[in-house]
Amino acid sequence: MRYRMMFCVGFAAGYVLGSRAGRERYEQIKQLAQRVSENPSVQETAGLVGAKVTKATGVAKDKVSDVAKNRLPFLKSANGWHDETDETGTGWPEGQKTSAPY
Repeated sequence: MRYRMMFCVGFAAGYVLGSRAGRERYEQIKQLAQRVSENPSVQETAGLVGAKVTKATGVAKDKVSDVAKNRLPFLKSANGWHDETDETGTGWPEGQKTSAPY
């Protein structure tokens, strides 16, 4: 469904930009697009999609934050994730060895 929608948007943009019908046809297309965007059902759908995107980005942000806290301990103090065992100033707890090749 997403690919079909993107195809339609791309097709419409290409048609408008590549149209040789002139200003009159452009104005017709513009009015049609305006009517569609002002349709209450389209606005409702856009609101629902916006809410879902906002929720999904919040969930993704939380997951990335959790992974960053667990896998990138050198970012802890820079991001306010202060760890009691971080006494070296490097971000790595004392006594912990890394398996990084560098």
